[in-house]
Amino acid sequence: MSLAPLLNAALPIQLHAFAAMAAFVIGLVQFVGPKGTLPHRTLGFLWMALMLIVAVSSFWISEIRLLGPWSPIHLLSIWVLLMVPLAIYYARKGRVRGHAMTVIGMFAGGLVVAGLFTFVPGRIMHAVAFGN
Repeated sequence: MSLAPLLNAALPIQLHAFAAMAAFVIGLVQFVGPKGTLPHRTLGFLWMALMLIVAVSSFWISEIRLLGPWSPIHLLSIWVLLMVPLAIYYARKGRVRGHAMTVIGMFAGGLVVAGLFTFVPGRIMHAVAFGN
Protein backbone atom coordinates (compact mmCIF):
# COMPACT_ATOMS: atom_id res chain seq x y z
CA MET A 1 0.00 0.00 0.00
CA SER A 2 1.31 3.41 -1.01
CA LEU A 3 -0.29 6.83 -1.17
CA ALA A 4 2.07 7.78 -4.01
CA PRO A 5 -0.50 7.23 -6.82
CA LEU A 6 -2.98 9.47 -5.02
CA LEU A 7 -0.40 12.11 -4.12
CA ASN A 8 0.70 12.20 -7.77
CA ALA A 9 -2.87 12.62 -9.02
CA ALA A 10 -4.47 15.90 -10.06
CA LEU A 11 -5.61 18.21 -7.24
CA PRO A 12 -9.37 17.57 -7.75
CA ILE A 13 -8.75 13.83 -7.38
CA GLN A 14 -6.74 14.35 -4.20
CA LEU A 15 -9.37 16.69 -2.74
CA HIS A 16 -12.14 14.26 -3.68
CA ALA A 17 -10.38 11.20 -2.25
CA PHE A 18 -9.22 12.74 1.02
CA ALA A 19 -12.62 14.36 1.63
CA ALA A 20 -14.32 11.01 0.95
CA MET A 21 -11.97 9.16 3.32
CA ALA A 22 -12.52 11.74 6.06
CA ALA A 23 -16.30 11.61 5.51
CA PHE A 24 -16.20 7.81 5.75
CA VAL A 25 -14.40 7.88 9.10
CA ILE A 26 -16.57 10.65 10.52
CA GLY A 27 -19.66 8.81 9.27
CA LEU A 28 -18.66 5.69 11.18
CA VAL A 29 -18.11 7.78 14.32
CA GLN A 30 -21.53 9.36 13.86
CA PHE A 31 -23.26 6.00 13.51
CA VAL A 32 -21.91 4.62 16.78
CA GLY A 33 -22.02 7.83 18.85
CA PRO A 34 -24.95 9.31 20.72
CA LYS A 35 -27.40 11.25 18.57
CA GLY A 36 -28.70 14.77 19.09
CA THR A 37 -25.71 15.94 21.12
CA LEU A 38 -23.53 18.95 20.39
CA PRO A 39 -20.66 16.72 19.18
CA HIS A 40 -23.09 14.87 16.88
CA ARG A 41 -24.34 18.14 15.40
CA THR A 42 -20.81 19.55 15.04
CA LEU A 43 -19.44 16.42 13.38
CA GLY A 44 -22.62 16.26 11.32
CA PHE A 45 -22.03 19.70 9.84
CA LEU A 46 -18.42 18.74 9.13
CA TRP A 47 -19.62 15.51 7.50
CA MET A 48 -22.13 17.41 5.36
CA ALA A 49 -19.43 19.86 4.26
CA LEU A 50 -17.13 16.96 3.35
CA MET A 51 -19.92 15.31 1.36
CA LEU A 52 -20.44 18.56 -0.55
CA ILE A 53 -16.71 18.70 -1.28
CA VAL A 54 -16.79 15.08 -2.49
CA ALA A 55 -19.79 15.75 -4.74
CA VAL A 56 -18.60 19.06 -6.19
CA SER A 57 -15.01 17.91 -6.74
CA SER A 58 -16.28 14.91 -8.71
CA PHE A 59 -17.29 17.23 -11.55
CA TRP A 60 -13.59 17.92 -12.21
CA ILE A 61 -12.87 14.19 -12.43
CA SER A 62 -13.70 12.75 -15.83
CA GLU A 63 -11.57 9.65 -16.30
CA ILE A 64 -14.62 7.56 -17.22
CA ARG A 65 -16.48 9.34 -20.02
CA LEU A 66 -19.83 8.02 -21.19
CA LEU A 67 -21.83 11.22 -21.70
CA GLY A 68 -19.32 13.87 -22.75
CA PRO A 69 -17.04 14.39 -19.77
CA TRP A 70 -19.55 12.71 -17.42
CA SER A 71 -20.26 9.19 -16.29
CA PRO A 72 -23.25 7.70 -14.46
CA ILE A 73 -21.39 8.18 -11.15
CA HIS A 74 -21.91 11.93 -11.59
CA LEU A 75 -25.65 11.32 -11.12
CA LEU A 76 -24.74 10.20 -7.60
CA SER A 77 -22.96 13.52 -7.07
CA ILE A 78 -26.08 15.42 -8.12
CA TRP A 79 -28.11 13.23 -5.77
CA VAL A 80 -25.77 14.05 -2.86
CA LEU A 81 -26.04 17.78 -3.66
CA LEU A 82 -29.81 17.43 -3.29
CA MET A 83 -29.74 15.19 -0.21
CA VAL A 84 -27.39 17.30 1.95
CA PRO A 85 -29.87 20.20 2.33
CA LEU A 86 -32.71 17.71 2.76
CA ALA A 87 -30.87 15.94 5.59
CA ILE A 88 -30.23 19.28 7.30
CA TYR A 89 -33.87 20.28 6.82
CA TYR A 90 -35.07 17.03 8.40
CA ALA A 91 -32.72 17.48 11.37
CA ARG A 92 -33.82 21.06 11.98
CA LYS A 93 -37.49 20.09 11.80
CA GLY A 94 -36.98 17.20 14.23
CA ARG A 95 -37.83 14.61 11.60
CA VAL A 96 -35.31 12.13 12.96
CA ARG A 97 -36.29 9.18 10.77
CA GLY A 98 -36.14 11.24 7.57
CA HIS A 99 -32.78 12.66 8.62
CA ALA A 100 -31.40 9.24 9.51
CA MET A 101 -32.59 7.60 6.28
CA THR A 102 -31.19 10.43 4.15
CA VAL A 103 -27.80 10.34 5.87
CA ILE A 104 -27.61 6.53 5.80
CA GLY A 105 -28.45 6.63 2.10
CA MET A 106 -25.70 9.14 1.41
CA PHE A 107 -23.21 7.13 3.43
CA ALA A 108 -24.14 3.82 1.80
CA GLY A 109 -24.49 5.08 -1.77
CA GLY A 110 -22.16 8.04 -1.83
CA LEU A 111 -19.30 6.57 0.17
CA VAL A 112 -19.55 2.78 0.41
CA VAL A 113 -20.90 1.79 -3.02
CA ALA A 114 -19.13 4.57 -4.94
CA GLY A 115 -16.00 3.92 -2.89
CA LEU A 116 -15.96 0.25 -3.85
CA PHE A 117 -15.86 1.24 -7.52
CA THR A 118 -12.66 3.17 -6.89
CA PHE A 119 -10.89 -0.12 -6.19
CA VAL A 120 -11.47 -1.48 -9.71
CA PRO A 121 -8.16 -2.33 -11.40
CA GLY A 122 -6.79 0.61 -13.34
CA ARG A 123 -8.18 3.22 -10.92
CA ILE A 124 -5.99 5.27 -8.59
CA MET A 125 -7.34 3.82 -5.34
CA HIS A 126 -6.67 0.32 -6.64
CA ALA A 127 -3.05 1.33 -7.14
CA VAL A 128 -2.99 2.87 -3.64
CA ALA A 129 -4.35 -0.27 -1.99
CA PHE A 130 -2.81 -3.01 -4.13
CA GLY A 131 0.01 -1.42 -6.14
CA ASN A 132 0.17 -1.32 -9.94
